[in-house]
Amino acid sequence: MTTTTSDSLPDDTDALKAALIETRAKLSGAEAPIEHLQLLIAKMKRELFGPRSERSQRLLDQLELQLEELAAAAAEDEAKAQAAGVELRGFTRAKTRRDFPAHLPRRRIVHPAPSACPCCGGTKLSKIGENVTETLDVVPRQLFVTQHVREKFSCRACEKITQPPAPFHAIARGFAGPSLSR
Repeated sequence: MTTTTSDSLPDDTDALKAALIETRAKLSGAEAPIEHLQLLIAKMKRELFGPRSERSQRLLDQLELQLEELAAAAAEDEAKAQAAGVELRGFTRAKTRRDFPAHLPRRRIVHPAPSACPCCGGTKLSKIGENVTETLDVVPRQLFVTQHVREKFSCRACEKITQPPAPFHAIARGFAGPSLSR
């Protein structure tokens, strides 16, 4: 292979091809660091000056305003509720089943509630409601409704709600009590 200088080029085509391939390799090797540095500069400019688009900046400003308005409205509602001493109403679910007839006698069984919070062990429990599950039981020739009451308590220390577990039903999600299903 003949050596070439910048002024002289080899005469044969194989040597010219080899020189061309070598020059292209050198150029592509030099372009990679340049592109990498340009990418780093663009990233640093983006971090320093933020997005270029005015539209995205306006959109960001609009979202920040909406967030501030929502936060202010929430703070006002909370302040009004605290100042007025608003009493909250209990939540009642929509009834999906019909109640048993009112003329049937009822036997009320209150399941014992915990005396301490199972989460934190606090003893400052206050009653916030109760769940009543009615099942139909029978004593020979006499029907009556048994009400299983599970009182709900909330802990004043950790604000967790606690309640005893539901009683066992002979038929899952059914109305019949154990003596009726014989």
